[in-house]
Amino acid sequence: MLTVNVPLNTMLADLDETLRGLLRDELEVHGFEGVDIAFDAPSREWSGQLSKPAVNVFLYDLREAETLRTSEWSSMQRNGRTVEGRPPMVMEASYAVTAWTQAVEDEHRLLSQVLAIFYAYPEIPRDRLNGRLANGSQAWPIKARIGQGKGEKSDFWTAVGGQYKVSLDYVVRLSVESGATLERGPEVRTQTIRTRLADGPPRAVLEMHRTVGRVKDAQGEPLANVWVTLPDVGTWTASAADGRFRFDRLPPGRHRLLARTADGREADSHIEVPGAGVDLVIDGNG
Repeated sequence: MLTVNVPLNTMLADLDETLRGLLRDELEVHGFEGVDIAFDAPSREWSGQLSKPAVNVFLYDLREAETLRTSEWSSMQRNGRTVEGRPPMVMEASYAVTAWTQAVEDEHRLLSQVLAIFYAYPEIPRDRLNGRLANGSQAWPIKARIGQGKGEKSDFWTAVGGQYKVSLDYVVRLSVESGATLERGPEVRTQTIRTRLADGPPRAVLEMHRTVGRVKDAQGEPLANVWVTLPDVGTWTASAADGRFRFDRLPPGRHRLLARTADGREADSHIEVPGAGVDLVIDGNG
């Protein structure tokens, strides 16, 4: 059953506050005190109202990082059932970063320092994160890069209604949870096939069964390529990468089950057919 529970998402507002705190703290270390950190569109109207130095960090583009797209759902156990979660979508938030002062020389000094700050943090430290970014809403660390622009800058300034000036491109990678989970029923561990000859009596029915199990170590990790046999039936198989093994066309009854690794470690049990299957544990010490 597919369930969609849309999560609360404040990542852009939280990122703004994260960048505001990071820039303000790092600028003050080098004597750039009292600098405003703004996220408005750097239009003529906005810049005309400035009364002190400012750094403008304007979000102008938000798109999926297609090279990081994945279609693989991740599995987890919840109340004895297997639940699969849709993978997060990776987004790239692109900012145009500009410095605003009275003198061009001061503007260049301020912008140079901003460049140094962003370049020093290719990954935003966890202790700098704000809001829900600090509360585990991100599937991966938040990475960023500076100085890699998208498109013509003249088009950007025309679009925001401002006068062309030098700007830095700053791109931050964020992840978005889908809130979609797919819940499957309990694992099928046994299957029965009933056959009879077409010209035989109705009661001449032969039952054959399929049963499955797993092999794991004492820590619960799956063991692959383990030889698993039913000595009294005369059949054997090997465990897969996830530790699973399967036997087909088994007669009903209680059968001895023996598992052995390549280095000689063993586990011995019995399996009821039909039944729920058996999970074997092989100790690492033999």
